Amino acid sequence: MDLGLTGEAVAVTGATSGIGRAVAERLAAEGARVLLVARDEDRLTTTRDELSGGPHAVLSADVTDVASGREIVVAAREAFGRLDAVVACAGFSTNVAPEDLTPEDWDAQWRMNVLGPHALLVAAADDLAAAPAGGRAVLVSSSSGKRPSLSNMAYSVTKAAELSLSRAWAQHLAGRGVRVNAVAPGPIDSEMWLQPGGLADQAAEASGASREEALQAARARVPAGRFGTPEEIADVIVLLASPRAAFTTGSAWSADGGAVATIL
Repeated sequence: MDLGLTGEAVAVTGATSGIGRAVAERLAAEGARVLLVARDEDRLTTTRDELSGGPHAVLSADVTDVASGREIVVAAREAFGRLDAVVACAGFSTNVAPEDLTPEDWDAQWRMNVLGPHALLVAAADDLAAAPAGGRAVLVSSSSGKRPSLSNMAYSVTKAAELSLSRAWAQHLAGRGVRVNAVAPGPIDSEMWLQPGGLADQAAEASGASREEALQAARARVPAGRFGTPEEIADVIVLLASPRAAFTTGSAWSADGGAVATIL
């Protein structure tokens, strides 16, 4: 299926690892020009150089800083002369008991999952409204935004807020031809879980189990019996970020292997 992305300009945050990198790769393979946004300049350059097609561009930015929204839009204009879609993939989580969460923990998650995406949509709205095929925005939330998780209450609560943010912006921009959707992945075989010190190791430490036992237990909680892959989530995101999903806005697509037992 041709998704109609050839020649379009798409900004992707969190673009150097996990779901964000898989999204950038899928977009590039579909013929889009991608602005990769992350903090690490070396990883940005490496990722850009490994993408097919192009030309692509990079921007080193901290998306928890609300000024980054304007920086992303300006960088896209300078690189491509337009901005057709934005995908907010940046995110992080740690395993923290509710009573151990600090105000700084809450603030960091709020900035990452709510203020950052909101600032990006504020800055990008006019450019997206001018996109020839209609602008698109996809916010990557989490299954824990639909089903509260005690492993990091701040992450879960702000991911729920991100789902609400997406729906509110969809309503706000629908009349201007801009579609806004959210995707709620379940646990994914990515750096967040699998890197040394990641969620697998943290879950093991919290439960007193081995790393493999913690992973096995987490996978067993998914009806599909496994974690997803970044590429599987990217396929959903790229469809929603394309002109082919022209009548879909305000949705919160679950891509979680059946982890959240709800039809919402």
